[in-house]
Amino acid sequence: MKSPFAKHKAVVGIIGHPIKHSLSPLMQNTAFEHKNLDYVYLPFDVLSENLEDAMKGMVALGIKGFNVTIPHKEKIIQYLNNISDEANIIGAVNTVVNENGTLTGYNTDVNGILKTLEPFKDELEDSEVSIFGAGGVVRSILYTLIGNFKIKKINMINRTKERAEFLKDYYSEKMLFKNISTFELMPPDLTKVISHSKLLINATPLGMFPNTDDSPLLISDFFNESQIIFDVVYNPLKTKFLALAESAGARTLNGLKMFVEQGSKSFELWTSEQMPTDLVTDVIRQELKK
Repeated sequence: MKSPFAKHKAVVGIIGHPIKHSLSPLMQNTAFEHKNLDYVYLPFDVLSENLEDAMKGMVALGIKGFNVTIPHKEKIIQYLNNISDEANIIGAVNTVVNENGTLTGYNTDVNGILKTLEPFKDELEDSEVSIFGAGGVVRSILYTLIGNFKIKKINMINRTKERAEFLKDYYSEKMLFKNISTFELMPPDLTKVISHSKLLINATPLGMFPNTDDSPLLISDFFNESQIIFDVVYNPLKTKFLALAESAGARTLNGLKMFVEQGSKSFELWTSEQMPTDLVTDVIRQELKK
């Protein structure tokens, strides 16, 4: 069996741990095939302690670029030659381009979040937003909301208030946005905070397959029909969080568009071509139904 390294002109991939359940190879290889590009996208399972060696290996093997997922998005920055302005502010990288041994990091999660929420831009102006979670993706969400939407106030709700407080202080300094409040995840104390939010985002893994009974909120009473509810999880396409919101009449957005659009930006950075996002979305949706 021939190595894909010999067979294809360009090799790209994804590094993380664990990595075997990622749908990024399906997404990118579908796009490469459709565009008749001589690329292949491979998953690389990399432990945290091996990250520096993995970077040297990527350069040595001439890997053209790669995505970065949990748990490497923040730690990888120290091993890169350059990072984009948005990745520098966010403090996390999810896409790397290798140009003749020079590694440049980008954050394309911003593109995914922006494309998902852009249709609601006017509606979100001067509104209140609540976010569940304080992990890596929340950094990108805060950057996108503060930089592209005229949000009045952001509430961060997390199991441990300390991490949310860190991000509050970080974005207050980095982007001069002072109106962030932090809360511990303790319903029903959050009833008023949540009900006043025009946009509610689940940026935690709660509800992700196979733990589909999990949700940041467990009753529909917290939601109302004037709200937009966004779950960054895309497997399943309708999480318990979204099902509860839908039952209360709220508009719901799953994480599929965000996933495809961040991947589309990575594809563009590597190939200078546009990803066929409609085709890719259909392929991933069919895979999720299996």
